[in-house]
Amino acid sequence: MSEIVLDVKGLLCPLPVLKANRALQTLEKGDSLRILATDRSTIKEFQEFCRQTGHALIAFSDQGTALSFLIKRK
Repeated sequence: MSEIVLDVKGLLCPLPVLKANRALQTLEKGDSLRILATDRSTIKEFQEFCRQTGHALIAFSDQGTALSFLIKRK
């Protein structure tokens, strides 16, 4: 299993979610995508995105200058 990083800092929703969705489609089942974002609305957006798509939101952290999400592809 691999992990790739998607840096969407500075982008506003819905762009981070759209870019994450595109990146997840290139991954294999069980691979992970780490997303680095700055738009605080992505917190709820990624939670809802994972509920709707079935991908697993494994981890979230607020690093002060950036938000980090770890999503595992279904």
